[in-house]
Amino acid sequence: MLNKLRSRLLLISCPSTLTLAGALLSLNVAAILFGVFARYIAGGAPIWTDELSRFLIIATVMIAAGAVWSEGGHMRVGLLEKLLSAPFARLLNLYQWLLTLLIAVGAAWVSYRYALSVSMFTTSGLGISRTVPLLSLPFGFLLLAWHVLLYGPAPLKSIEDQI
Repeated sequence: MLNKLRSRLLLISCPSTLTLAGALLSLNVAAILFGVFARYIAGGAPIWTDELSRFLIIATVMIAAGAVWSEGGHMRVGLLEKLLSAPFARLLNLYQWLLTLLIAVGAAWVSYRYALSVSMFTTSGLGISRTVPLLSLPFGFLLLAWHVLLYGPAPLKSIEDQI
């Protein structure tokens, strides 16, 4: 029953986060196109277009990372898992799962603390607190941890599994 719930949550969570990442990517493309139009056709682009584009691409990658990880889209070498016997391969999968989960949660905590520590500074182009764009980092790491938890310590998908 728990596995069915995890599978359903993963099936809902992956498309949702990828849709959000796609929307942010579309907004990023619009900001870049506006900047190019303003620079080369209107004669001068506001500085906020470059800054907004930089923050949007970081947020896009961070939000999509968990869904991409659970779908096996991250680059990795799974040769060792295939060479080990079944019990050792399961142990290696558990180790990889725990390590990924701990790194994601730890990175979420560290990036959250850092985002809060720079709240007194503002961005040069947008004029907002640096905390606002930096909060995409802990949010992305928490989404990664969420996807890792939902996926469980099972073997990660590979290209061969999808063909």
